Amino acid sequence: MILELDCGNSLIKWRVLNAESGAGLAGGVVDSDEALLQALNAVEGLALVGCRLVSVRSDAETAALVELLQSRFGAVVLCAQPAQVLGGVRNGYDEYARLGLDRWLAVVGAYQLSGGACLVLDLGTAVTADFVAANGEHLGGYICPGLPLMRNQLRTHTRRIRYDDISAERALHSLQPGRSTVEAVERGCALMLRGFALAQVELARERWGEDFTVYLTGGDAALVSEVLPRARLVSDLVFVGLALACPLPGVR
Repeated sequence: MILELDCGNSLIKWRVLNAESGAGLAGGVVDSDEALLQALNAVEGLALVGCRLVSVRSDAETAALVELLQSRFGAVVLCAQPAQVLGGVRNGYDEYARLGLDRWLAVVGAYQLSGGACLVLDLGTAVTADFVAANGEHLGGYICPGLPLMRNQLRTHTRRIRYDDISAERALHSLQPGRSTVEAVERGCALMLRGFALAQVELARERWGEDFTVYLTGGDAALVSEVLPRARLVSDLVFVGLALACPLPGVR
């Protein structure tokens, strides 16, 4: 078995795969190293031969997690590193190491799946759009606040906007004009995400016509999938790139 981890600033996405077939055996999302260990200990028959991870945490936090995994499971742990070229994709940033590792691996994963021009839309805490040409040249992209950031900014800077996460979730069952503050805020932010996504597709069309593939990933990808029916929703896009960045000997 192998363990794959996508370590964000607040959450860790994990999955355990069969080392020979690559089939998924277990997975989930946790909010701490301790919660990760609890989740892994609950996996029946867990026997890790290796681990690979991508982290946007500090070097110290990442090193602490690596040491914890090695001491607890005795497995080799590989960490993704910045690269100028990976999986046929050439990093488009002037300073390639400044491109977020999770974003970079999603771009590499998308190109690996498409084999041609693609637009990658990652809708998480922040929303990113990246353009990759048919020859693998990463052309750069855009970053804007995601739904959580937009929501929190309004809550923080507007005194009369106060509501809980359950109310926010209920408000998104429809995108009709809101008849309460929570509905107006949540639906307005969702429409902003849709507008951003549609604008990126138009930019891609101006460059490539219709000869490109759109990939959606991230926690809020479903909010824009309805207006992009041809897009491919791939929740584990980062892990596709991670497998290329951190190959494990004898593992698919």
